Amino acid sequence: MSTTSVLFVVTAARHWTLADGTRHHCGYWPEELAVPHRTFHEAGFDTAVATPGGVPPTPDPAGLVEPWSSYLGGLAAELASPLTLEEVAPEAFDCAFVPGGHGPMEDLAHSAAFGTLARGMFEAGRPLAAVCHGPAALLPARADDGRWLFEGFAVTAFSNVEEAEFGLAQSAPWLTEDRLKENGASFSVADKPWDEHIVVDRAVYTGQNPASAGPLARRLVEDMTARGH
Repeated sequence: MSTTSVLFVVTAARHWTLADGTRHHCGYWPEELAVPHRTFHEAGFDTAVATPGGVPPTPDPAGLVEPWSSYLGGLAAELASPLTLEEVAPEAFDCAFVPGGHGPMEDLAHSAAFGTLARGMFEAGRPLAAVCHGPAALLPARADDGRWLFEGFAVTAFSNVEEAEFGLAQSAPWLTEDRLKENGASFSVADKPWDEHIVVDRAVYTGQNPASAGPLARRLVEDMTARGH
């Protein structure tokens, strides 16, 4: 049996353009890459990283704290030479995982390449996972008639309340929770902001916030191990 493989689809953005045109310096959220990466490797899975254009991803400095910064330091070579997202075939990996941070709002949320990859993987029954702002990357996945591919699916993501408490809700051009709902998602959140919350609907796995990254990865390990991928 071949080793299970997970593709981390990571934002290449270094900023998020706010409603007034100013740039908020960001990238991917370190914890949401480090914790799942460690979880998958401890399970014996293979991993790779892909970004739009094959650009080395930038960690959000606000989240670059221990122990995540040290763990990511050990991934320096892998992060310095990511695969080019636009060249990845849906059949090349058993699962895709999108870490959050505000970066995905800038690029992955509008990426036709990821939309095509997500559709191909989903139609093949391969899990798609995303945490925090990562579920925004699911938005470009469209059916033949133009509808959102995941209309009616149960999902979660970084909530409006959490965005407000983080301090960017008022200056954001749009909010992840709002956009997912507008496209037809059945959206839920934890009882309390910042508590862990994961949602699984068919082959779509989503987590609400940084605290959800580990539980989301562990659920993927359980499910893919049980099914032999």
